[in-house]
Amino acid sequence: MRQIVLDTETTGLDPARGHRIIEIGAVELIGRKLTGNTFHVYINPQRVVEQEAIEVHGITNEFLQDKPVFSQIADEFLQFIDGGELVIHNAAFDVGFMDHEFALLRNGTGKTTDYCKVLDTLMLAREMRPGQKNNLDALCRAFGIDNSNRTFHGALLDAELLADVYLAMTGGQTKLELASQKKNHQHNGQAVDWSRVTNKPQLKVVKATAAEEQAHRERLQLIDAPLWQEPNS
Repeated sequence: MRQIVLDTETTGLDPARGHRIIEIGAVELIGRKLTGNTFHVYINPQRVVEQEAIEVHGITNEFLQDKPVFSQIADEFLQFIDGGELVIHNAAFDVGFMDHEFALLRNGTGKTTDYCKVLDTLMLAREMRPGQKNNLDALCRAFGIDNSNRTFHGALLDAELLADVYLAMTGGQTKLELASQKKNHQHNGQAVDWSRVTNKPQLKVVKATAAEEQAHRERLQLIDAPLWQEPNS
């Protein structure tokens, strides 16, 4: 599955009041692995960025003056997301702005969901953590994701953090749909079903690089009192 973890920054809170997208950041996941393929662009909104928004993301009107307008990046953006599943925190906000931008193109582009599915990680987090704070900072703390570089909201950084959070939230083993031979035997007087896989695929063994092993060791050091470690060891 190809997934696109995406975030936007905007001039304000409501596209119905003429607010526009000023930054898009997205990272690609394939098979739950980051590919290194990203999309990142700043956009001239052709209007003033509200001061309250600048205080959140730090993107000024002066910085955006020489950036492309949305119509100039729309085709490349659509090519990047087309056919994937968007993973967005509070998806209604970002998708609402994206649909607004597509509508302003006046070329029959359509809506976001005409090109891809959408998964809202905020809804997912609320199901997993009812009654708790579930903004991105809170989820980073909850799942041990380092967000110390997040001085301001930034679309690409937030997309990268959200990718880590999403993978942590959905880290359960996926179900393998394999043909099998079901059998039954007795154990302690009770019938127990078991299965033998008959079409088991040849699995490719991918070994970690030295850098990946070092990163793994560093991540393990952040875990307090891991269950696999003997006390006082």
